Amino acid sequence: MSGRRGGVLRAWLLLAALLPALAHAEWFRREAAVMGTRIYVELWAEEAAAGEAAIAEVIESMRAVDEMMSTYKPESQLSRVNARGALEAVPVDAELFDVIRASLEFSRLTGGAFDVTYASVGYLYDYRARQRPTDAQISKALPGVNWRNVRLDPAATTVRFDRPGMRIDLGGIAKGYAVDRAIRLLQARGVAHAVVSAGGDSRIIGDRFGRPWIVGIRHPDDPKRVVTRIPLVDTAMSTSGDYERYFDEDGVRYHHILDPKTGRSASKVRSATILASTAMQTDGLSKTAFVLGAEEALKIIERIPGVDAVFVTPEGKVLYTKGLQPAQ
Repeated sequence: MSGRRGGVLRAWLLLAALLPALAHAEWFRREAAVMGTRIYVELWAEEAAAGEAAIAEVIESMRAVDEMMSTYKPESQLSRVNARGALEAVPVDAELFDVIRASLEFSRLTGGAFDVTYASVGYLYDYRARQRPTDAQISKALPGVNWRNVRLDPAATTVRFDRPGMRIDLGGIAKGYAVDRAIRLLQARGVAHAVVSAGGDSRIIGDRFGRPWIVGIRHPDDPKRVVTRIPLVDTAMSTSGDYERYFDEDGVRYHHILDPKTGRSASKVRSATILASTAMQTDGLSKTAFVLGAEEALKIIERIPGVDAVFVTPEGKVLYTKGLQPAQ
């Protein structure tokens, strides 16, 4: 038998050996409601049992983060920090400590435009009930908003506040952390093609076998329209918009992204999308443009290697970082 024919035969025998495994390989998908949002997991697995087990681990991981970092659960570690932080240094798990520390680093990077202590005012809003604080309530609570008054002790992994009335809320970064945590679990299982999403925060492993994942950025006023579509491979992406949690009153939109300096809804963009290597980066940076405005936020993001952005202004203009600007 010639070398060429022998090579072809060996290739066919190898393919025949792989056919039983390939016959069972497929995409597995599941949705769940965790962390007050929609969780979506899609991954490629060679066996159903392995695929379903991987998805179950992701969702359980999301629930564990929620149990630790939710401000809606009185027994969570974050709730204990908010209840006791102005009185004493509160011990926390290393995971929570690291997320708070990363939050403060985003505050430093953005000059305070991202500030988890916004919750000192933010807790006064109830978007479902269409309730907002009065000017007097905002003025009274606003001194509690200052990330520099959060004190971390790395040796003891404790958190404390420098003044009473302070609260922190990790809603602007915890979902990104949960997505990254889930991705690490999938990678440890050998998953090479997957997407994990928590609300507007997503991270992708690999591609769709030679094709990128295509992600659309929705129009702020119409969920059925998109302002642009972006092909993605091995990356993270977060989109924040003033249409997520809000209510309108007398022509004013009150939404959940607050300006730390005023305690009121920030309105310098309608939508902000960030792309980077981790979902914590994209989640933390996606709120910045609402406070600083698109142009100032672009200046910050252009200085960070590997990070890109798309902003939709109140006038409907779409702005891109240099790495994403469409060809002319």
